Amino acid sequence: MDYSNAARFLKSYNKIEAQLKLLYHAKATQNFTDLVRRCTDLNLTIRRYENELVDYGKLRNAIVHRTAGGEVFIANPSDDVVENIEYIERQLCDPPRVKDVFKVKKISFVFSDKPLITAVQMFGESEKKTLVVYDHGKMAGVINSYFLYRLIAAKAAAGESITEYLQKTNCGDVLDEKLLEKYVLFNSDATVFDVFDAFERRKDIYAVLVTENGVIGEKVLFLLTPTDFPAINRYLESSNTKTF
Repeated sequence: MDYSNAARFLKSYNKIEAQLKLLYHAKATQNFTDLVRRCTDLNLTIRRYENELVDYGKLRNAIVHRTAGGEVFIANPSDDVVENIEYIERQLCDPPRVKDVFKVKKISFVFSDKPLITAVQMFGESEKKTLVVYDHGKMAGVINSYFLYRLIAAKAAAGESITEYLQKTNCGDVLDEKLLEKYVLFNSDATVFDVFDAFERRKDIYAVLVTENGVIGEKVLFLLTPTDFPAINRYLESSNTKTF
């Protein structure tokens, strides 16, 4: 009997099991089903395919029989099952990265030594809610439109001249580290699942920033907001995966 499907199934199963053990820092003898359950909070793919993986753990035991001479196949899974576990393996072990899925979009920015009126003008022109602030080519921080509104409102409430404030205050002078807490930074290897997971776990964030190494001071490669979710879902649907 041709057991090629069984061999393909076991190959993907073993890769998934190895990845789960890496995620959970598990012992070599850790039970597969237990690993799946414990990793659901650590990985979005595992969380989405938890039930299938538990079933595949049981199926693996039905396919492979251990003997004194090693493991032998005693059943052969269907094509659909094999293709599905191979797909889950790819999503877990080689997930789609942001840079492979999204086209590079123009990111609105201002320079730190420019007056705040420049930021106001840029917000109006770009219709974006976040501006990246660069200082000598390095990201110094961000200015959010709501944050700027609050600054302007405070000056108005104090009876100060808004025009003078916007013209004589530089963008770099209003940067606030607390504002950065509303943003999540990832490196260039960030996956589509990382981005979704960030927004899922933190409903209060304004955007995800992707830089080369995921640190402040680098050029922003991607700036993703909740409005990018339709694009994420379209990609996943075209890849024949479960929708979020």
